[in-house]
Amino acid sequence: MGVSDSSKSKFVESAKGAVERPYFDDVGPRNVTAVVGQSTTLHCRVKRPGDRTVSWMRKRDLHILTSSIHTYTGDARFSVRHPEHSDDWDLRIEYVQKRDAGVYECQVNTEPKINMAVMLNVEDAQATISGPSEVFVKKGSTISLTCSVNVHSTPPSSVLWYHGPAVVDFDSPRGGISLETEKTEAGTTSKLLITKALLSDSGNYTCVPSNASPASSIVHVLNGEHPAAMQTSTASPKRQVLVMVIVSVLVLTEIR
Repeated sequence: MGVSDSSKSKFVESAKGAVERPYFDDVGPRNVTAVVGQSTTLHCRVKRPGDRTVSWMRKRDLHILTSSIHTYTGDARFSVRHPEHSDDWDLRIEYVQKRDAGVYECQVNTEPKINMAVMLNVEDAQATISGPSEVFVKKGSTISLTCSVNVHSTPPSSVLWYHGPAVVDFDSPRGGISLETEKTEAGTTSKLLITKALLSDSGNYTCVPSNASPASSIVHVLNGEHPAAMQTSTASPKRQVLVMVIVSVLVLTEIR
């Protein structure tokens, strides 16, 4: 039995439609983590979109944020990035807030509709002090503590240092205390330098940025004792004791 020209035409059109159906080119992460105050981008690349419309929807309230190149929200922090003649339809969120966390869907209005979900996680801005949580320095040497803040789009307006409950006084009669602050694309770095360390300089030091959670480090100024623990030790007390025991055993073995 022969196939009619009409059937052939419908078959060709159906096959052509199947071949040209849009699909997502999964090049971006499906799980994105951003920091409060930073900007972030949720990526969506649609191949062969044809004349279909690409939209972004916030899943928790089913709010259409963007459709094609247009924005449909009063929140100016949201926008779509679509370079001309490209397949990219990226959702840009400026100054991310905790409430922005959740699932976002990139959608194409095919029949049936296709969508791709991206999970946005939002973390609080956090300060970190590089190195071990406990620092050992010898009396008379220099204490150096470096605090980094992982927010670059809105850097902290100030970074305070505390020694115990009191703000570090850079103009105190003690002298020798200085602060170096650097702001880069990676964030803000604040370095506290205390020269000619005194025993009274021992204690808890806390870095407190204006827009991030604080970080602390404990400084031990030693009067010449335990030189092996000075400055760069990251070993726990138990591990240090274990090393001393092993050394003692080796020495005794050699003597015998």
